[in-house]
Amino acid sequence: MLKCLQTQLLFLGLFLVVLTASGSLLVSLLALLLTLIGGWFCIQSLWTDYVQQSLRCDLLDIRRTYLEAADSCLWVAEAEGAVVGMVGAVLPEDPLERGRALELKRMSVGREHRGRGIGRALCRTVIHFAQERGYSAVVLSTSMVQYSAQKLYESVGFQRVSERSPSLLASFLQFSVFYYRYEIPGSR
Repeated sequence: MLKCLQTQLLFLGLFLVVLTASGSLLVSLLALLLTLIGGWFCIQSLWTDYVQQSLRCDLLDIRRTYLEAADSCLWVAEAEGAVVGMVGAVLPEDPLERGRALELKRMSVGREHRGRGIGRALCRTVIHFAQERGYSAVVLSTSMVQYSAQKLYESVGFQRVSERSPSLLASFLQFSVFYYRYEIPGSR
């Protein structure tokens, strides 16, 4: 978010306003530091809310969400007897996508196992699963700060179709969620 032009202009404006009002370079720098610290706490709050939401929803009952629900599944990748990655497929939250697409959810690969093709294989597994069930697309969402995830999805063939802020706080912090879509070749 610090790379965003709007954020940089906001910090510059804050610095200049405080400098003009106080006449002190030290006070202006302190105001920037306090703003950065406050922003960090806000982002921590967004992340904590996301994790809590995930735990309350699909991760609270993995069997019900991924193993018993129609057209849903959860896969894990193992290396040397340990789980090193996972991905799920569920019916999309967006009612307009239901019956047309499956949603890729909870993609995760352990840091020490990244760059080995595990994420790509998990993505392709979900795409194949959707294709076998007659769906024409796979959709997913990821945050703007998940650069490696964005690169992975785009390298597999997902196209970014939209961008939204999940809340007023996220919008204020210039935080967005990117929505991606993969059109399955040869599907209806």
